[in-house]
Amino acid sequence: MLVVTTDNLPGYEIRDVLGEVIGITARSNNPFNEGIKSLHGGTNPRMFEMLTRWREEAVERMAQNALSRGANAIVAMRFDHRNLTSSWIEICAYGTAVVVSLRANGVRPGNHLAAAS
Repeated sequence: MLVVTTDNLPGYEIRDVLGEVIGITARSNNPFNEGIKSLHGGTNPRMFEMLTRWREEAVERMAQNALSRGANAIVAMRFDHRNLTSSWIEICAYGTAVVVSLRANGVRPGNHLAAAS
């Protein structure tokens, strides 16, 4: 599954637009429950790993949603978040599910450098 933040995919043609897809995860907004604060105060070094994991979880759920609709790519992917309550936060990945095919020239993105050498 190709997931990009751009509106198009160089080297590919969008054949069908299947609509918006989302992936959501909700987490406790309590830094002590999530282990974000270290014992000495400040930011726990694991915080960035945890935030990355939560975003990846939202993207994976979005990709599964797109696959179930017959998509093989997602364009214009974005993240959003909101506080659900004073102690819960929602992390949402969303984008447009599409069906793409390789363009007729057969050059995949990234291969243009090899072809030019």
